[in-house]
Amino acid sequence: MQHEVMTIHPRAFAHVRLTVTDIERSRAFYDAVFGLPVAFDLPPDADRATREQLAFLYGGVIYQLGNSLLGLRPVASDRFDEDRVGLDHVSFAVDNRVELEAAARHLDELGVPHEGIKGIGVGYILEFRDPDDIALELFAPDS
Repeated sequence: MQHEVMTIHPRAFAHVRLTVTDIERSRAFYDAVFGLPVAFDLPPDADRATREQLAFLYGGVIYQLGNSLLGLRPVASDRFDEDRVGLDHVSFAVDNRVELEAAARHLDELGVPHEGIKGIGVGYILEFRDPDDIALELFAPDS
């Protein structure tokens, strides 16, 4: 009897959560750079039941990113290194190169260092880093 090979077929990422060292510093950065709406956050005056319900935040925040979520979890005790096992970088999709050019200007206005826009054959990327040195990238398809 032959067994059929089963695989999992995800349609998208549900969420990505990044571990950070300083939640206030990271929130200020992600708010200024991306301006995403907050999906989950623990209010400072939350009662005990709310704190228990939102314990999965670990004192962090979760942003709404289209149909996905991007979370920040403040428990890191060291610095990011893409050469260690785990995350290499996070890439965010934008519609076109014009948006990448606008993003580069926005990063310049914020004083966020970044690489120049690079063509990679199938599109263009703009690379930069967050306050914990986590590698971030914006990607625009070649259209």
